[in-house]
Amino acid sequence: MRIKSGYVIRNIASETIVVPTGEVAIHFNGIITLNKTGKVLFSALQTEKTIDELVDLLYSQFDVSRENALKDIVDFVQVLNQNHLLVEHD
Repeated sequence: MRIKSGYVIRNIASETIVVPTGEVAIHFNGIITLNKTGKVLFSALQTEKTIDELVDLLYSQFDVSRENALKDIVDFVQVLNQNHLLVEHD
């Protein structure tokens, strides 16, 4: 899975947010604010990643168990899916 093209991360007023660009901006209503782990995951998902790769990434960068990393990733992916930001396969 990966993030669809047309979405970028911007730092605005000390917040990290997802900003739609181009044609995507016409159809996307809302704002997604990212915390530190969300920013890492969103950045990683600019290229194709598996859940296992994302778990390894969070485990290596944060003081978190693999189980908690997996839970956070599942929750994050659910939000991305609800907002139609993911492409499941290249």
